[in-house]
Amino acid sequence: MSDALIQKIKELEDELEKLRSQLGQTTRAGEDLGMMSCSPPSESPDCTMSDRSSRKRSGKQRPFDFSSHPRRHVALKLAYLGWSYQGFAVQENTDNTVEARLFEALLKTRLIQDRQSSNYHRCGRTDKGVSAFSQVITIDLRSTQFCGGLGVSLPESLDLTAKSKESTSELPYVKMLNRVLPQDIQILDWAPVEQGFSARFDCQSRTYRYYFPRGFLDVELMANAAKKYEGTHDFRNLCKMDVGNGVLQFERTILSASVRPAHPRVVSSTDQHEVFVFEVKGLAFLYHQVRCMMAVLLLIGQKLEAPEIIDELLDVKNNPRKPQYSMAVDYPLVLYDCHFEGLSWQQETEEVNHVLSSLQRHWTQSAVKAHLLLGMIQGLEERGGVSSDHCWLLEGSRQKNYRPLMQRPCCESLESRINHFVKRGRLEREEGENGDEMIYRGKKSKNSYDARPPSVSSEIPKQSFDQKEED
Repeated sequence: MSDALIQKIKELEDELEKLRSQLGQTTRAGEDLGMMSCSPPSESPDCTMSDRSSRKRSGKQRPFDFSSHPRRHVALKLAYLGWSYQGFAVQENTDNTVEARLFEALLKTRLIQDRQSSNYHRCGRTDKGVSAFSQVITIDLRSTQFCGGLGVSLPESLDLTAKSKESTSELPYVKMLNRVLPQDIQILDWAPVEQGFSARFDCQSRTYRYYFPRGFLDVELMANAAKKYEGTHDFRNLCKMDVGNGVLQFERTILSASVRPAHPRVVSSTDQHEVFVFEVKGLAFLYHQVRCMMAVLLLIGQKLEAPEIIDELLDVKNNPRKPQYSMAVDYPLVLYDCHFEGLSWQQETEEVNHVLSSLQRHWTQSAVKAHLLLGMIQGLEERGGVSSDHCWLLEGSRQKNYRPLMQRPCCESLESRINHFVKRGRLEREEGENGDEMIYRGKKSKNSYDARPPSVSSEIPKQSFDQKEED
C-alpha cells in the first residue's frame, strides 16, 4: 500500500472522529432544550402543547370531569344476537357477556363515569345463547341539557354561568354507542324518562319468541296445548327454581301463548322445513321458564305426551315436585319485545338503516348456509335416504325408550331447597308480623344492579327478588 493512500485513510478517520464529536454535542444540546421545553405549565406557559403531546405519547390523558356535565336518565332499546355470548348479564367467571360489551362502550364514549353510579336497571336477563330484539335498560348518561328537561339532573358544583347556557341538541346516544359496539350488539332507540323510572319494575309486559321447523311435529296439537299456559299459574314445574337467589314465589301471569307459522303468507301443511314460532307474552318470567314451556310443547308435538301434561305440571298441589326433563336448546329463543307505557322513543333514520344493514348481512349469510344444507339433505333423500324424525331442539341425547314425564324421578321440593340454602347462608329466615309466618329473604350477588329506585323503595315487598326476570 502506498504512503499516499495510508495518509488519505488517516485524514478520513480524523474527519470521521470530528463529525462524531459534533453529533454528540448537538444531541446533548437537544436533550437540554427538550428538558427546558417540557417544564410544568405553571412554570412555562409556552410549553402547554409540548406537554400535551408528551402525555399523549405516554398514554396519559387528563381525567374527564363528569362533575361539569348534566346527567340524564334515559331508556335504551337494544338488539343483539346472543349466540356468541354467555348471556346478557355480567358474570364473575367470564367477561363474554352482552352487558360487559355494553358497559365497555358506555365507558369508552364517556357517557358514564362508572357502573356503580350510573343508576342502571335492565328489563330482563337472557340466558347463554339467547338473543333479543327489544331489550331495554335505563341508565344515567352524560347530557348537554344545562337548561334541564325530562330526566335531567344538574351537578351541584355547576356555577350559574353554566346553568344559564342555551339549550342545545342532545348527544347522539345511539350513534355514539353503535360505532364502538360489536356488530352483533346494536342500540335501536333511546327515550328520556323520569328519574325514578326503572326498565325492570316499570315494564308492562315481555314477549318471547321461539323459532322451530315443523319437521315431524303436530303443530296444530302444539297450538292447542299452548293455550293451557295462559292465565296465572304456579310455574315451579316449568322453570329452573332459582331459590339460592331468593326466588321463592313461582306464580306468573301469561297474557297470551300461541304457535303459528313464522311466515303466514307461505303456508304448507306438508313442508317439513316450514318454520313456526312459539310466541308467549307475560308480565314476567322465571329462570328458564320459556325453554321449559317449549320443551313440553315439543314432547306434545312428537305425541310423546298428551296436551293434558301441561295441566298436571301446573297442578302443584298434586305435583309439587318437578319431573326431570331436558330444556329446549337456547339459540332459537329471542326476547322480542318489552312493552312500556308513555315512552317517547327517539328514532334516527340513519341509525335504523345502519342496524338494518348489519342484520341483512347476518341474514344473508345464515339464509345461504341454511339453503346449502337443505340442498344436501334433499340430495341424500333423492338417493334413498330417510330423514330422522328426531327433534333436534331438546338438550341431551336421544332416548330410545321414552319414559313419560309423570313416571320420571322428581327434583327436590321447594321446601327442601329453601332449607338447603338457609343452611348455606344464602337465605335468611324472618318472623312474620303475626309471629308464626316465616319470610325468607335472599342475598343479592355483587354483580346485581337491579334494586328498585329509591324513589319507590317503600313499595318493595319483602320478597322483592321474586320478580327476577331471567330466561
